[in-house]
Amino acid sequence: MGDQAVSRTLRFELLGPLRAWREGVELDLGQQQQRVVLAILLLNANRSLSQQQLMSGLWGMTPPAHAVNLLQRHASGLRRVLEPGRRPRSPSRLLAWTAAGYRLTVPPDRLDLHDFDREVQRARAARRAGDLPAAALALHEALGLWRGQVCEGLSGPSVEAERQRLEERRLKVLEERIEVDLGLRDPFDLVGELRRLVADQPTRESLHGLLMLALYRAGHQAEALAAFRQARRSIRERVGTEPTGRLQRLHQRILAGDPALDVPQPGSAAASAAGLGSGLAELGSGAAGPVSDPAGPGSVPAGSGSVPAGTGPQQPDRTRPHHPLVPAQLPHRMRDFVGRADALARLDALLPGEGHSTGGAVVITAIGGTAGVGKTALAVYWAHRIRGRFPDGQLYVNLRGFDPTGSPMHPAEAVRGFLNALAVPPEQMPLDPEGQSALYRTLLASRRMLVVLDNARDAEQVRPLLPGSSGCLVVVTSRNDLAGLVATGGAHPVTVDLLSTAEAREMLARRIGRREVDAESVAVDDIIASCARLPLALAIVAARAALHPGFPLGLLAKELHTADGGLGSLDGGDPASNVRTVFSWSYHRLRAPAARLFRLLGLHPAPEVGALAAVALAGLPPAQGRSLLAELSRAQLITECAPGRFTRHDLLRAYAAERARTQDTDAERQAALRRMLDHYLHTAFHASALLNPHRDDPIELAGADAAVPVERFADHRRALEWFVREHTVLLAVIRQAADGRTDGHAWRLAWTLRPFSDRQGLWHDAATIDRTALAAASRQSDTRGQAVIHGCLAYAYMGLGQYGKVHRHADRALALFDELADATGQAHAHRTSAWALDQQHRYQEALAHAQQALKLFETAGHRTGQARALNAVGWFHSQLGDLEQGLAYCRRAVELQEELGDRFNQADTWDSLGYVHRRLDRREEALACYEKAIELYRDIGDRYNEANTLCSLGTLHRDIGDVRAARTSWQDALTVLDELGHPDAVQVRADLARLRDTRSVP
Repeated sequence: MGDQAVSRTLRFELLGPLRAWREGVELDLGQQQQRVVLAILLLNANRSLSQQQLMSGLWGMTPPAHAVNLLQRHASGLRRVLEPGRRPRSPSRLLAWTAAGYRLTVPPDRLDLHDFDREVQRARAARRAGDLPAAALALHEALGLWRGQVCEGLSGPSVEAERQRLEERRLKVLEERIEVDLGLRDPFDLVGELRRLVADQPTRESLHGLLMLALYRAGHQAEALAAFRQARRSIRERVGTEPTGRLQRLHQRILAGDPALDVPQPGSAAASAAGLGSGLAELGSGAAGPVSDPAGPGSVPAGSGSVPAGTGPQQPDRTRPHHPLVPAQLPHRMRDFVGRADALARLDALLPGEGHSTGGAVVITAIGGTAGVGKTALAVYWAHRIRGRFPDGQLYVNLRGFDPTGSPMHPAEAVRGFLNALAVPPEQMPLDPEGQSALYRTLLASRRMLVVLDNARDAEQVRPLLPGSSGCLVVVTSRNDLAGLVATGGAHPVTVDLLSTAEAREMLARRIGRREVDAESVAVDDIIASCARLPLALAIVAARAALHPGFPLGLLAKELHTADGGLGSLDGGDPASNVRTVFSWSYHRLRAPAARLFRLLGLHPAPEVGALAAVALAGLPPAQGRSLLAELSRAQLITECAPGRFTRHDLLRAYAAERARTQDTDAERQAALRRMLDHYLHTAFHASALLNPHRDDPIELAGADAAVPVERFADHRRALEWFVREHTVLLAVIRQAADGRTDGHAWRLAWTLRPFSDRQGLWHDAATIDRTALAAASRQSDTRGQAVIHGCLAYAYMGLGQYGKVHRHADRALALFDELADATGQAHAHRTSAWALDQQHRYQEALAHAQQALKLFETAGHRTGQARALNAVGWFHSQLGDLEQGLAYCRRAVELQEELGDRFNQADTWDSLGYVHRRLDRREEALACYEKAIELYRDIGDRYNEANTLCSLGTLHRDIGDVRAARTSWQDALTVLDELGHPDAVQVRADLARLRDTRSVP
């Protein structure tokens, strides 16, 4: 596979927060500095940058010590993220090291900055050709790619310099777009936008000039003159000079009522490029030059004649048969529409090509999404952007598919409305619906029209409204997924998701005011989270803020923290702007079993739920449960985010829980919760046993209800994958179990998580949830539960390096197991104390605990425990200098583990053997032991111990003199430790810093 093939599986965005996707799945780009390196490479895509250039771009004139090593580490991290299938030492096809430096290969259609450049070039070519609607469309598309500041949130000399340069470019293109729009739209439509821009850029003369011209063309000469006076005050106060002669001359022309400044009439000579640009060509963008150079690439050459009739958005094509009326039914486009760059790009890709030929079939775009997510806003915004492509007009109808009256519009009623819009005289209107539909299709057969069918209930409601003309485009919005229309009508589905956090902030800034939003940043973040980034909810809060400008945003944020999940505060005063009511329109369309499942899903404590957990809540057979989940998914009340996994935003979850409280009894809700807890507990117990089949501190479970499905796994890899998927869900479930006083489930679920938490290094989460579990076991006065969880807490604090707490919990576990006369439990407590003492270098005390553990395991006949204790005794002998004794114990341990088939604990013993052989200067044996341990750790997913052994391997390589291999081992260890947030990373960095081998190729 070549460079281009590799690159085309990726897409990058830097016109806003830095983001990257592989085949539609967003990538985790790593820590801040690694993201800055990627940003610099993207800003210089397809160019080679030397190490010095990259270091200067990262740190300026004062790079840190070992900057080369840090840079190489970031490059390696990016390769792992961008090319996960690449072998570690094989050459990168994407981020390559050449003689000239690092080079990131990015095809032109894989980076939003390249898309921006392409659209701007397309716009300027259209202006030169006199096609102003096409120019406007391209400029709007170019600016729609911007989601915020370039690489928002990242810093560094190179990024900050490029941010300023590209922001200046954006402003120039924005001015060019407004200039073109002034020739196509009602100028007063642009006044509000220009006032906001002038407030943000008070010294930019070109924006002041555009505002003055827009006001003048809208018939507000006095306001245009007042705008000049305001511009003069702003420039004098901030710059200390008078406005330039260009702005003053425009002022004089407005004062004199110069007719050359008037709005050009369609089809007249005044609509030529010279006429459109009259009054603007003289204006500069501050010191940056003119808005549009009459002789440059951004303008139409003077003398090119009038704009061809029909190129404006409302003008019919005069070369086509004359039609008496051009319908323009699109609703008002919201001025503060934000974001949706991905959805707009997908929609644009569906537009017919030259000649609007679609192979004889109408193009249908089905925009779907949950209630309140902004489907109509997107459809209307996009329809306004592309209406110039459809000179015969636009038809729009709200089909009331989810109307509160419960009466969706019949297709025949919609057809009659369209015929009226097409000015069909009453005497020519067929009496029967079939005749009306035939006439509708006949009238559209020779036309290029845009048809928007908003708020459709299902495919059956839409099909009679589809024209047969290949020159038409139909946009359908619905809360249902319209799978039938996709399957049989060739519709192209486009799903609208929640706004990103940056888009939600921008929406509030445009509606409330940027200064107000910036001044109460924390409250705004709280509002966005409470509104679940749902546009309808954000719009309601913004309207409330606008109606009460004296209310602090913090007060509005507090209103959203209510027992009903904030739903009560999200009421805009009418049914269409009440979140609870809007959700109800979808809910009441469900069949009773699906409505029940929706309600019970409100009891689930996490945003994401697996299919079997959902089925357990409802107490249904899996096949029936999956059918109901599909119904909820079609209704957009849940989203299948991955096969068999479903999510819904927090407001829908709050609405479902509210419905459950009002429609289901306490007994029904408690039974559902117990079924869910049984599902998670028994599934986690099975998965935990696969992660460590030789776990020697088992607990007992009561049998699960027959109606509870338990997931089974083929091997430990599948079990590990399940824990990765469900980890955050399980934490929420344990907290819910403890809050609901289902204490037995709480502490037993915490126990099942320990092997996974240890191997993934999730000790902070483990300590937090184990404290919750300990409280649950204590409330039950469950001695065994308390002993078990004290042992789990000791393990968690071991990972966090808090050895005082390790000893305290291990001692408490030892006392409780002694009370229970449980020798195996006591042995585990001794082993835990021994490993804590090992980390404190108190080897003699540690040896005593390990020997006591060995004796107890032998007394209990616990062979797995014996093997682990033998390894511990051998390790501590070697730490105390008795290497041969240590080697003997460790060999006995690994022999017993091999006899038992205990691969899961062998890794620890092979690590110990590697250490003893290294101390005995048996380097080949040590290398083999360490590599065997690393292989086993990786196989079982034990990340911390993998990193620990990699550190030991790196030390061995360094002692041998293989600096390259040492650096590779330590770098791999550092990557893992950084991801785990482990303090050992500090020492590994120091070790790497001492390896100054600048001769090695990165």
